[in-house]
Amino acid sequence: MRPMPTSKLDPRIKSVWRINDAIWITIAGLCVVLPLWLAGIGTEEPVLFLLAGIAAAITVALYVLCLVVLPPIRYQRWRYQLTDDYLEIALGIIWRKRFIIPFIRVQNTDTRQGPIMRAFGLSSVTVATAAGEHEIPGLDAEQAEQVRDRAAELARLAREDV
Repeated sequence: MRPMPTSKLDPRIKSVWRINDAIWITIAGLCVVLPLWLAGIGTEEPVLFLLAGIAAAITVALYVLCLVVLPPIRYQRWRYQLTDDYLEIALGIIWRKRFIIPFIRVQNTDTRQGPIMRAFGLSSVTVATAAGEHEIPGLDAEQAEQVRDRAAELARLAREDV
């Protein structure tokens, strides 16, 4: 079996993941807990308050799972590597995925940076093929530009060799 790719993401990506997850968990939790709680106020039914309490407990459990437990594991499992012929990406906690993208198939390379990643000085590199897009998230902005430019150059060289 092929060895795992060696390049890691920037450690600051764990904070970005935590903030993104906190935002989504908060929105989802409020959309479930608040209506149940408000509906319980107008009735004599204690079951609505019970359901709101259960939903709040699930929300807290998701906070612990997604903000404390998963980011370090996710960070350890995320790897990528550029070679002269392909880009290899390995990721996943329970379901492991490995992608090998030959540069002969690459159509476009790009960098992306949302507001949270921008605040941490991070960017993502995307590599597009006819089959879809693959993303390397959480690279230092300067490193992301270097990876993007190197991937674009290797794709250009691979097309010239054909």
